[in-house]
Amino acid sequence: MSDIKNNIFAGITAAVVALPLALAFGVASGAGAIAGLYGAIILGFFAAVFGGTKTQISGPTGPMTVVTASAFVAFPGDINSVMFVIFLAGLIQISFAMVNLGRWIKYIPYPVISGFMSGVGIIIIILQINPFLGVESYGKILFTLSKIPETISMANIQAFTIASITLAIMFFTPKKVSKIVPSALIALVAVTLFSYYAQYDVKTIGEIPMGFPDFNLPFSFDLMQADTIIMLSITLALLGSIDSLLTSLVADSITKTKHNSNKELYGQGIGNAVCSFFGAIPGAGATMRTVININSGGTNMISGIVHSITLLLIVLVLAPFAQHIPLPVLAGILVKVGLEILDYRFFKIIGKINKNELVIMMTVLLLTVFVDLIMAVGAGITIASILAVYQLSKNTRIKTKPKSSTFDIEIDNIDIEVIRIDGSLFFGTISMLEEKLDNIATRKYVIFDCKKVTFLDLSALLTLQEIIEKLHERNIKVILVMKYRHKRKLQNIQNKVNFPNVKIYNNIDDAVNRVQEKNYDNAKNISSK
Repeated sequence: MSDIKNNIFAGITAAVVALPLALAFGVASGAGAIAGLYGAIILGFFAAVFGGTKTQISGPTGPMTVVTASAFVAFPGDINSVMFVIFLAGLIQISFAMVNLGRWIKYIPYPVISGFMSGVGIIIIILQINPFLGVESYGKILFTLSKIPETISMANIQAFTIASITLAIMFFTPKKVSKIVPSALIALVAVTLFSYYAQYDVKTIGEIPMGFPDFNLPFSFDLMQADTIIMLSITLALLGSIDSLLTSLVADSITKTKHNSNKELYGQGIGNAVCSFFGAIPGAGATMRTVININSGGTNMISGIVHSITLLLIVLVLAPFAQHIPLPVLAGILVKVGLEILDYRFFKIIGKINKNELVIMMTVLLLTVFVDLIMAVGAGITIASILAVYQLSKNTRIKTKPKSSTFDIEIDNIDIEVIRIDGSLFFGTISMLEEKLDNIATRKYVIFDCKKVTFLDLSALLTLQEIIEKLHERNIKVILVMKYRHKRKLQNIQNKVNFPNVKIYNNIDDAVNRVQEKNYDNAKNISSK
């Protein structure tokens, strides 16, 4: 019974924290405050019921809001196309779960995640410059930056004042107080009341419709815009999945439990798809709200469900009051959110880290801010992969030894070259083997000792095929020494790609002994003639 009570209390606490953020993200996305609230309600409920992280609280987040805002810019005045983007993103997340993609996301390098998250934080801050100063937003980073002098000259002092007060409350509220009442909620209520009674002339959220949202199937869109829809959907799906699973890892570390990655993706996908039916913005697992939920006593999905129900009750009861919330107040809250997203841990050690990791992080950050979020992640992963392949290839050793000096084996006057490969033999290292063969003298036999090869890919096998064919053309006989699993891999493709017929042995001694026996037999035959 106490467990249920703790989860109810934790859910209510998480809802209180989520309220100002949902309103702010809704406005920032371009869909409106109510879309942010219903995004938190719908996604929070379905992710809690169907997700794989018991204590996770889901709702609109910074990265998802930035991409959703991009969708509204791409489809101005076309809410159906934007909602179809969100619906398709949910389906893609479900497909990620079906192909077990969740387990691979943890392999994304940290500099990529760091650069991306810091980039998103910078985007949020830049896009709030205009609302912070009470000026109409432009929605584009470079344009916003280029217009800063003009924006400052048009600034509304009253808007700047209440945005600054909001930010000050967010920063300077004592931790003892913010643990009881979140600083964002204090700022939202206090500054809204101050602005209202001071009769400040600033833009407000405006009317928020009470009651349940309309249900619509978002299947009406322009086929000519399919490429943009697909790209934005993939971006949302990837970011939502990464964001949620990283939050799941945080929850695991606090609760000492283990989440189910694929189940979590199912829950997130279902939640985001359903959001599109009600005009709500998408989201993901929210780290801060999840941590607060856990610290408040949340242990299972009851807290996530209560969080959604609480927000729904707030919408149904308090919507008339929310229309008076000034937009600069939300801008102040979002600036604080953007500052919190910046990866200070990386910046603190920036002078101590490897140069390659710094290049990856800065590349991802700059691409995120100034070009495209999905391109930034893709470029970061590509650069990191190339550098990883390079480092791996440096650890591969290919040695050649002729005749009796061949390593730890004895060979009696036979023209043999043994090439021993130690490490990984794949597309990144196979060229090293080709270079070695170009430099060896002509031998009667070449033995490839692959016994210490830890990894063998298709590129290496097909290149090995070409190498063996070239050696056969020079009348050089080839023998392979391989582990059983690599032998099976070669045999599986041998008949399909005309792989040369070569002898394969389990160890180098058997290979050398066989060559010596064969030469002894040949010598006897020659002498008998």
